[in-house]
Amino acid sequence: MNKKVFSTSKAPKAVGPYSQAVESNGLIFVSGQLPVDASTGEFVPGGLKEQCIQVLKNISYILQEAGCSFDNVLKSTVYLSDIKDFAVMNEVYATFYNEPFPARVAFAVVSLPKGALVEIDVIAAR
Repeated sequence: MNKKVFSTSKAPKAVGPYSQAVESNGLIFVSGQLPVDASTGEFVPGGLKEQCIQVLKNISYILQEAGCSFDNVLKSTVYLSDIKDFAVMNEVYATFYNEPFPARVAFAVVSLPKGALVEIDVIAAR
């Protein structure tokens, strides 16, 4: 298997045994991103809207490192700490994507690392 790893200092460092992104056969798998500002190592201040913006910025930085953009995203998975936040997440999410939109699933989970309100991962293709 041909596997290439991508990493950028603009996005939070992996805090476990995983990579920010891995490419194989033209598919780029971006690990779930939390609302961490890489320059501070802390969550961005604010609520869900601000957290969504930071998560999507982190994904953007990683995609850029791989030579891609949101236009290359085929599928994303959105994990919310509260499904009542779906509309706010959807509003922010729409500002990062253009048609044709990728496939997506969004659902609530019991909890997210460090008490995050949102986490998102994506799969992109060259």
